[in-house]
Amino acid sequence: MEFSLFAHMERLTPDQPHDVLYDEFIGLCQLADQGGMRAIWTGEHHGMEFTIAPNPFLSIVDLAHHTRHVKLGTGTVVAPFWHPIKLAGEAAATDLMTGGRLEMGIARGAYSYEYERLMPGMDAWEAGQRMRETAPLLRPLWEGDCAHEGAFFNFPATTAAPKPKQDGGPPIWIAARDPNSFEFAVQNGFHVQVTPLWQGMEEVETLAGRFDAACADYDGPRPKCMLLHHTYVGADADDVDHAAHEFSRFYNYFGAWFQNKRPVRQGLIEKLSEDEMAGNAMMAPANMRRDLTMGTADEVVDLIKRYEDLGYDEFSFWIDSGMSADRKRASLSRFIDDVMPRFQ
Repeated sequence: MEFSLFAHMERLTPDQPHDVLYDEFIGLCQLADQGGMRAIWTGEHHGMEFTIAPNPFLSIVDLAHHTRHVKLGTGTVVAPFWHPIKLAGEAAATDLMTGGRLEMGIARGAYSYEYERLMPGMDAWEAGQRMRETAPLLRPLWEGDCAHEGAFFNFPATTAAPKPKQDGGPPIWIAARDPNSFEFAVQNGFHVQVTPLWQGMEEVETLAGRFDAACADYDGPRPKCMLLHHTYVGADADDVDHAAHEFSRFYNYFGAWFQNKRPVRQGLIEKLSEDEMAGNAMMAPANMRRDLTMGTADEVVDLIKRYEDLGYDEFSFWIDSGMSADRKRASLSRFIDDVMPRFQ
């Protein structure tokens, strides 16, 4: 089992300075690098203070100057917002600038809030089709003289410039949930990223089964599968209980953004009341405690060993949570010091 960090800037209130939040983000990434994690993943989102990440390549190039060893991955690029030539070129340039440390995570996107602003009229199905047309074009564009006629893009022979640093280009990962997405990823020789969100061990097992089924029908080398999950390593039971309440708040807001029904002003969604959050039984703290990768170090080790037994190759510590920077650092430090060594 390998380990990585999944992180973004996140802003909850207007009084939080963006430069301070960015410094905190860099600090977490440096801790992951110094602690021996394999990779750092950071994604793409637009117009949302909930997740501040307008261009992962920009963040990754800067992270390359603040870290030494980790791979630096897009977790994820939202493919429908990119032309394949532009995506291939910026990815290649990022790989060059980072000395060959880039890994490419690609998804269709999740928030209709973003779709209606960047691609009005596009729905999730079309977004998925655009992703499936875009992702397989990256390697041919990196190789050179790629011409394409498709449902969404048409262009004459084109070569991405510059060339990537890595032979064949950066590894490509696809965010997958439904069986067809797993099949698409594996049949193209792409690695797979999955997240069960708040849905617990049953979903963890279901996603692993879909990956295994896709691999059974593939003749090439078995790709890797990464499990991305909200994680907290607590100092004691009270600390873990506190974190469960913080995750409950996070997922209440996650759901509000996903539903895209509440007013948004200055990039901040209208505040949820305590009664609204308490009334959302699905996101109750007790469910967070049961279904996320959280607990004392021993409890977290036991959970990750179960994931390892299911065949996952990498576990990514999803740290976005609305917690303070100090609480994030303390949990990540305990993970590095008390959990990761148990898998060496």
